[in-house]
Amino acid sequence: MSLPPVHGTEAPSAWVQRWSHLVRPGGTVLDVACGHGRHLRWFAQRGHPVTGVDRSAEAILAVASLGTMLQADIENGPWPLLQDGQPQAFDAVVVTNYLWRALFPVLLQSLAPGGVLIYETFTAGNETVGKPSRPDFLLQPGELLDVCRPLRVVAYEDGYLAAPERFVQRIAAVRETGLSTAGAPARYPL
Repeated sequence: MSLPPVHGTEAPSAWVQRWSHLVRPGGTVLDVACGHGRHLRWFAQRGHPVTGVDRSAEAILAVASLGTMLQADIENGPWPLLQDGQPQAFDAVVVTNYLWRALFPVLLQSLAPGGVLIYETFTAGNETVGKPSRPDFLLQPGELLDVCRPLRVVAYEDGYLAAPERFVQRIAAVRETGLSTAGAPARYPL
């Protein structure tokens, strides 16, 4: 019998892979609750400077060579990525399998103009198939849509996945710049 992979060493999320093309070439990427760096590796291999934040010293040590890594308890301490008193801006903010609602405003403030939020985590219903099961760790129906109201939502899903069995909500959303070429709307390839 084989042991399950260490969190963060499994393959990158298919959702993150699918929407990573929205990040500008060479754009900076922040992975929140990065674990052992599956998404940091994905973006670094594609030429993106990466920054990871996690409370686990072991996880940060495992990914230290990929870019800027910060060990921080973002649930009980200050946001560790400030520049002139404001959250540092990134071309992409990635969050998977993690939910701390108090952090939503900081995540949105951490998006540079044109920046992409790629977020995927568990949602209500997951308590019927496994963990997490506490409401504190499960999004409510449409919650990510409400959080991302100031952004341009490019893709959103809320439902059940069979392998592994889980209920998820996920979104890819852009902080639009308001700039376009020749008056045409911005194009976000699907």
